Amino acid sequence: MMFTHPSLLIAGFIMVVLSFPLARLFRDALTLKTPLGPSGGLPFKAGFGFAALMKILKVMELVGFFILFAASAEPLLLTSQKVWLSRGADIVFTLDISPSMACLDMNGKSRFDVARKLVKDFAERHPSDAIGLVCLGKDAVLFVPPTIDHSTLSARLDTLRLGELGDGTALGMGLALAGLHLSNSTAPRKAVVLITDGENNAGAVHPGTAAAILPSEGVNLWVVAVGSSGQIPIDYTDPFTKVRRTGLFESRFNSENIKSIADAGQGVYLNAPSADMLTLAFTEIDKGEMTITRSGLVAKTKPLYVSFLATGLFILLFVRFMRRCILGTFL
Repeated sequence: MMFTHPSLLIAGFIMVVLSFPLARLFRDALTLKTPLGPSGGLPFKAGFGFAALMKILKVMELVGFFILFAASAEPLLLTSQKVWLSRGADIVFTLDISPSMACLDMNGKSRFDVARKLVKDFAERHPSDAIGLVCLGKDAVLFVPPTIDHSTLSARLDTLRLGELGDGTALGMGLALAGLHLSNSTAPRKAVVLITDGENNAGAVHPGTAAAILPSEGVNLWVVAVGSSGQIPIDYTDPFTKVRRTGLFESRFNSENIKSIADAGQGVYLNAPSADMLTLAFTEIDKGEMTITRSGLVAKTKPLYVSFLATGLFILLFVRFMRRCILGTFL
């Protein structure tokens, strides 16, 4: 914090410091001490710490005046903001939110929860990259366009619910939508990261067709297959009926079908049957989509005189109220 006119602050400080001896000097010179009470009897004494309270109010009054002087000195709060001098990558995560992502084969956690957490962590490690979010079920929806405001991405991930886009897996629609929002991007690197546990069974676009278009748009494709085959424990609550379903889910995981999508898009296929393998998959994406960016600090100032002025006036009004309305009844 700094002051535009520090001389006024110094003057206010000097006045506050000198007010103590000056106030005592004038009080002793101009005050006539008259005892209250009968002659020869006990002098009048207040029933509580009146003198101490008056001293406290006096100090508060001086502090209030000092804060007003500080307000006249125009206080400023100096902050620095990090700005990016070069553009990072544009990355769109295409996340499967079909009910099967509730399977609990990620070290006791659901496929969806682990994937969602890793997307958040990825965004934190890439502050200069614009990251978007496409989700797919029976249909596909762009929930967050590519943005460096990763708090918005994190907030939307927190509110996602499995099954909110229906019971289905429209992989082709998800890839097509992600590619569409990267087609006009001027970023030095562009990528789509598909995270799914199933085969395409919905939507009007074949995933191979959508994936094949991405290389022509300069978009890198990563396909992460989450989960394993067999009877997997599941805990799923329908977002519409609120009915909870638990038990065993027959997971028919076909890695070859998912891998064919990566091949069609000249991309990279990563198999993640466990939480540890999924974490390693994101590490590979980290390395593959690393961009070199330059950053700098920009100084910003925020005026604080209104806050100082309001605080000083509040203190002075409080002191006056205490003297007139509260202590006045004892005088």
